[in-house]
Amino acid sequence: MPTHPYVSRFFVNADARREKLIYDLPESWWSRPYEYEWCTNFISPHDVVLDAACGISHPLKFYLAGYSAEVFACDIDARILSREAIIQDITDDIGELAAQQVQARRTDRLHLTQADLTSLPYEDESFDTIFCISVLEHLSVQDSVLAVREFHRTLNGEGLLVLTFDYPTVNLPRMNEILLQAGFQYWGETDFNLPADAVRTDQWGGLNCFRAVLKKAQA
Repeated sequence: MPTHPYVSRFFVNADARREKLIYDLPESWWSRPYEYEWCTNFISPHDVVLDAACGISHPLKFYLAGYSAEVFACDIDARILSREAIIQDITDDIGELAAQQVQARRTDRLHLTQADLTSLPYEDESFDTIFCISVLEHLSVQDSVLAVREFHRTLNGEGLLVLTFDYPTVNLPRMNEILLQAGFQYWGETDFNLPADAVRTDQWGGLNCFRAVLKKAQA
């Protein structure tokens, strides 16, 4: 299994994983240790980035705010606009220590917005990197098409789309088609085959996690 971070493929059990991102990750977050560790390959101190559909209690947006030049994070949940509501959700979901660890982080570079992925409130070519982690499996095909188009619009010409989603909730050939039709191309090699040692949960009928890194196709 290719180990280079730019290869788009399923996560496998041998991949590097991270048990803590600001706080200890809950065991029920079966794919997040792999996803977050992989995401760290795409963080630069010079970049303006978006954590798209960031979630309320999830830590990636806060982690990015410690390393990137500017971080924008959006979610459809109105609680994203309230620091108090976010901390309360982390306390409820993860625990009081996790909330304290998030509160101790630098956040002056973090801009939080309530937004739907199908209509992002950002200017064209705003971002050097867009992260969208385990989100598209929650959208209809129609909304996935609109969201991917918005990623293409708001990503700059040299930027990267860093994407993960659950399989088989997401139809891989259909998602591939959506990405290519929106004007993306894969940054590196691709391997769409499901390996025997793929990271898996038996929850929700059995799921694996696919990662993809894309850029705008050159005209």
